Amino acid sequence: MRQQLRPLFDQVVIKELDPDRVRRSGLVLPPGDHESPPQHGIVLAVGPGLDWWGSVGVKMPVKPGDHVVFPGSAGVWVEVEEERLLVCRVGQLLGVLEELEELREGRLRAVEEDS
Repeated sequence: MRQQLRPLFDQVVIKELDPDRVRRSGLVLPPGDHESPPQHGIVLAVGPGLDWWGSVGVKMPVKPGDHVVFPGSAGVWVEVEEERLLVCRVGQLLGVLEELEELREGRLRAVEEDS
């Protein structure tokens, strides 16, 4: 039976992107227990948020599929279906990586709406 991790409250589930194991010197580092976690990943699932968020109009700032950046100390690493996943609070995320074209289009739309 296949399992999926459903986050609660303001938690986010992130799939790590393969870290680059090649150093500038050309040395390839093998995977190990002492390796620091990657600093970015893809959001797989988001929780519903906190109870009071709806009353003040706060929405979850990320959605599944977003490419996010997080500090190495964020959240807890768990393994589900032989896949390493990070579970952390949305407030621990540093930001969302977006394509430049998406940003330009968003700014153009914002300028057009302001006019």
